[in-house]
Amino acid sequence: MNYKSYTRHNFTELPQISNLSSEQIEAIRVVGNVLPFKSNNYVVEQLIDWNNIPDDPIFTLTFPRKEMLSKQHYDKVTNLLQSGADPRVVKNEINKIRLKLNPNPAGQESNIPLFEGEKLHGIQHKYRETVLFFPSQGQTCHAYCTFCFRWPQFTGMSELKFAMKEAALLHKYLLKHPKVSDVLFTGGDPLTANARILSAYIEPLLSKEFSHIQNIRVGSKSLAYWPYRFLTDKDADDLLFLFEKVSRAGKHLAFQAHFNHPDELMTDAVRRAIERIRNTGTQIRTQSPLLRNINDNPETWSKMWKEQVRLGLVPYYMFVARDTGSKAFFEV
Repeated sequence: MNYKSYTRHNFTELPQISNLSSEQIEAIRVVGNVLPFKSNNYVVEQLIDWNNIPDDPIFTLTFPRKEMLSKQHYDKVTNLLQSGADPRVVKNEINKIRLKLNPNPAGQESNIPLFEGEKLHGIQHKYRETVLFFPSQGQTCHAYCTFCFRWPQFTGMSELKFAMKEAALLHKYLLKHPKVSDVLFTGGDPLTANARILSAYIEPLLSKEFSHIQNIRVGSKSLAYWPYRFLTDKDADDLLFLFEKVSRAGKHLAFQAHFNHPDELMTDAVRRAIERIRNTGTQIRTQSPLLRNINDNPETWSKMWKEQVRLGLVPYYMFVARDTGSKAFFEV
């Protein structure tokens, strides 16, 4: 399967859009101008039940809905788009709305370290033992979650983005901090980067001089939204070989898989991808927030966790939505 993305610019090409009302289509355009919107052919063809719109959980996970913005903000964006105003004016007003959506709810900017007189904007170091790294080549996703806590990464507002591409600077920072035992590659989705780039970041950590780095974690939604990353993408085998190298080097590699609903675990593709990853010696841990309109009932969580355990995954994190973006729609 070849990857094809759908955004607010081309989603009307989908034949399934005929299932939507004109108001729902308008909502995708309006909300998609404020919050990031991207889906793909796997999500659209294999995960969404188009006979259950708008209640299908995967549709709600990936397609914007009117209620994801306040009425005030929704009406303002609608009027801006209909006014024919200068695109620069529209962009400026939309950015003002974004800034009101609490883009950095956990004070992430305060966790950016200062190293040799330079702020490392692709690193967060809040806890002594753990460093978060945002590779600039992985600051997108195969599809965007409508609840995303890190939505500012995808809006083009550079002042709100965490990213860094200097592998050498990451390694230098880690060598100067011997108490760090865990490195988490995050994003966005670091697995949107190719295997060669990921190797440049990860392989040096396997050498003796980084003996203090014991645990390497990769946070990714790719298993749920594009399992072909591990099956048929041109560097799928190279990526899995990199995972195997980490395990052989005696490091613990944890794949932090984002699954929000049991429907994401039911395709043949995701099950084959899980098997391939586990065969490299990688542990797959799962995580999800509790989301109204998606998984806010015990039956859904029970089914999801039982299926994850059956597939050899480790349910690891359950948390609540952060106070940012479309939180009002998803909070319980």
